[in-house]
Amino acid sequence: MSYSNFNQVFKDFDKQRVLIIGDVMIDAYIWGTVDRISPEAPVPIVTATKRDFRLGGAANVALNIQALGATPILCAAIGNDDGGDRFKERLDIGQISNEGIIESSERPTTVKTRVMAGHQHIVRVDEETDRPLSKEEEAQLWARIEKLLPTCQVVIFEDYDKGVITKNIIKKTVDLATKEGIPTVVDPKKRNFLGYKGVTLFKPNLKELKEGLKLDFEKGNQEELEKAVELLLEKLGCAGTLITLSEKGVFINYKNERHLIPAHLREISDVSGAGDTVISIAALCVALNLPPVAIAALSNLGGGLVCEFVGVVPINKASLLDEAIRLKISL
Repeated sequence: MSYSNFNQVFKDFDKQRVLIIGDVMIDAYIWGTVDRISPEAPVPIVTATKRDFRLGGAANVALNIQALGATPILCAAIGNDDGGDRFKERLDIGQISNEGIIESSERPTTVKTRVMAGHQHIVRVDEETDRPLSKEEEAQLWARIEKLLPTCQVVIFEDYDKGVITKNIIKKTVDLATKEGIPTVVDPKKRNFLGYKGVTLFKPNLKELKEGLKLDFEKGNQEELEKAVELLLEKLGCAGTLITLSEKGVFINYKNERHLIPAHLREISDVSGAGDTVISIAALCVALNLPPVAIAALSNLGGGLVCEFVGVVPINKASLLDEAIRLKISL
């Protein structure tokens, strides 16, 4: 279907089911005040005043997909522990399905605890493993993916290198999605960077692109960027790639089109979670078969909008639509 305006595009977001495979986590926060230094060591004493637990990692992509009006289906592994209980509780509160979640007694739920005093980030404590899934865990996760994938319109791999996405899971998922005619979109990390053969759209940031291909070139060198992208497409055999360039915007090479979309000038408060927003918007645009320039421009716009807020927040659908119309983004 071809679209003449973004109002119809955003209405059709509501009809999409999105399978999200990846590493989920709990983002825990402890807020407090600092009035003195510890007598035991030269460190601040934080008097805690508030705690909060939020969905993070691939689950934040699910929140973005939900905020855009679509239905997220998470396929991931959590531990049979307190963190896992909190994770399931947050899914229930957010009305996100847990039918793709497996529980393991062999690995902990990833929990990242940030201690904050005012706006100052004092310390972060990570409880996690990056061990790849065992054969039994992998079989359990694949059973969920195999059942749920045919009910969805697009698949997102959200890789944080915590071991949930294995080479076997990638291959079997891409093979099944290809058979079903369902596009696959990837937000990669280092371990599996060149393992996503034959996907539809591959979305690294510039640092990940250079590290994954073992290249080095200046940030603003467009010629070298385009050479790197061609090399990436050759190695992966994928249909296209979307490269996020932070304050430089995004570059897309997809369906024989190349577009560099500059970033919009904004008051940046926090870049945390912007990549999750970008992959969410891009996946829905791919599912609706939008032209490459629209995929890149809308994803770029959404990533910038969430940077105006402190902390990880999902995109506001109404604000994104208003901005797309105001800026006359091309369809």
